[in-house]
Amino acid sequence: MRHSSALGLVSRVLSGVVLLLVAGALPWLSRLDPAAAVLRARYAELEPTPEALAAIRQELGLDGGPLATSLRWWSGVLRGDLGTSWVSGGEIGPGVWHALGASATLTLFATVVALVVAAALVAPAALRVLGDQPQRGSGPLGVALTALPEFLLASALLVVVAVQLQWLPPYGWTGLDTAVLPSLSLGIPAGGLLGRLLSDAVSGVAEERWVNVWRLAGAPARVILAGVLRRAAAAVVDQLGLVFIGLLGGAVAVEQVFAIPGLGRYLLGSANAQDLPALQAGVLLMALAAVLVGVLASLARRLLRGGPLPAGSLPPPPEARGDGRAARWTAAIAAGLLLAILAFGLPRDPYTIAHARLAPPSLELPFGADASGRDLLARVAHGTIGTLTPAFLIVLLAIVVGLLLAVLGEVARGPAEIANATPPILAGVIIAALLGPSVGGAALAVLWVTWPPLTTHAAALIDEALALPHIRWLPLAGVTSLEIWLRHVLPAAVLPLLRHGMLRLPGVALALAALGFLGLGAQPPLPEWGLLLSEGIDYVERAPWTTVAPAIALILTSVFAVALAGLRRTRRTRSAAAPRLTEREDAEVSIPAAAV
Repeated sequence: MRHSSALGLVSRVLSGVVLLLVAGALPWLSRLDPAAAVLRARYAELEPTPEALAAIRQELGLDGGPLATSLRWWSGVLRGDLGTSWVSGGEIGPGVWHALGASATLTLFATVVALVVAAALVAPAALRVLGDQPQRGSGPLGVALTALPEFLLASALLVVVAVQLQWLPPYGWTGLDTAVLPSLSLGIPAGGLLGRLLSDAVSGVAEERWVNVWRLAGAPARVILAGVLRRAAAAVVDQLGLVFIGLLGGAVAVEQVFAIPGLGRYLLGSANAQDLPALQAGVLLMALAAVLVGVLASLARRLLRGGPLPAGSLPPPPEARGDGRAARWTAAIAAGLLLAILAFGLPRDPYTIAHARLAPPSLELPFGADASGRDLLARVAHGTIGTLTPAFLIVLLAIVVGLLLAVLGEVARGPAEIANATPPILAGVIIAALLGPSVGGAALAVLWVTWPPLTTHAAALIDEALALPHIRWLPLAGVTSLEIWLRHVLPAAVLPLLRHGMLRLPGVALALAALGFLGLGAQPPLPEWGLLLSEGIDYVERAPWTTVAPAIALILTSVFAVALAGLRRTRRTRSAAAPRLTEREDAEVSIPAAAV
């Protein structure tokens, strides 16, 4: 266990160092002269003459290249000095610590909201455990919450609660009242994701054999529920850590909407201005926070499990039950509505300006028109292929990467936590610096921040698969290690990981579109769903259909993806699954360490 923990700590530190090195070399990776960027940021009116550029290089010591510049910065960090801004000339320390404090406070509030939402989604499954009733999953509510775009939710709350009702301030970071709306904007989608994962985990654990053994032994329902919740929480505690880290560094859009001086805006502004010392300081604090949260999440996982899982400590998975009718009907309805949008929208022209600006929905325009007078039904339909195709490919590739890295165990946790702490927009800036703005570059940037949670989830699934009783007997039957992994361990992790990946599909699509909106990927007038949402936000108060249409398509996609992945969770009736244990079988039932 000590060896595993040491590997995890080393991997986290090395991953943070690599991220800092990449950030430190950003001005040179961008194939632009960093002196020109600094000159433009400081003195926009001056011409970039050779003399002016030479003066900037001499002042900042840029002639030595990225390695010498980074080494000078690191020597200052070791003395407690985060450096001086290339743009403002002021000390970096006070500004970056203030940004971290604002983001940390917002993240704590958002985490509370996420836990409340997750608890509400898990409550039905917990009540079914108390009542010894068959499990049915968390339903479509969690899917809809997961599919809510944070910046769209933030804009809607801003318009309705702050502007129209005037209940709370519309922007700023001056007190508790200014933290309510951004916390809701970040916490509700995160809570939807956590609630879905935990509810699925509770549903699966409730069907394990040890739960029936406890019931036969007369254990109180509350004791059984506590064991089920502890066993399920062990599988998703890493996801809670990743959500916390992601909220800390990735709330750029919400911080922009509510004008919050957080770490996300600080990093984005530093990257755009090529302010290298400020960028490195922000990345350093973000990496340290990711390492700290990752270590705490690992400790929590071990405490919930009661220690490492030895081979054979978990019972075999329950038999599949039920006919899957609800999942099939849900998938069929969502797919049918999406196909209807495609059938009626693809024959229409998504680019021609042939209607009144912000025309309301009608028989001629079922979804209305956008601010330029273009048919929204046509734009949503044509955006389906351009949005979902790369999103599906990114999710599938992230699942493959997650499985491959999860096999490495604790070694993969460091890169996963550091990459997860990187805001998608910052990843997009770095990728664009390497490859230039393009759809492929935006896809790589989104992949950068998509594989970490899937890798962490895959590692937890593999740990539990290795702890199943029959795994320890396979070598005695002559089964090779490679065959055990390919035929028993990895198949046990693929389907739950696929379900998790489908939950992230809407977020991937939105991240792609957000990068395109910032000039780092697909560009207007392409009819991408996220771009449609971004373009309609300014008109959400007087023309809500400009955002409702793409939001509905996004939610339908999420419902279809999750229902499709949920087809595997078919079950027979409760009576058919009731165990008939002989004395020998009863003795062989292993109670999981996490439930004791």
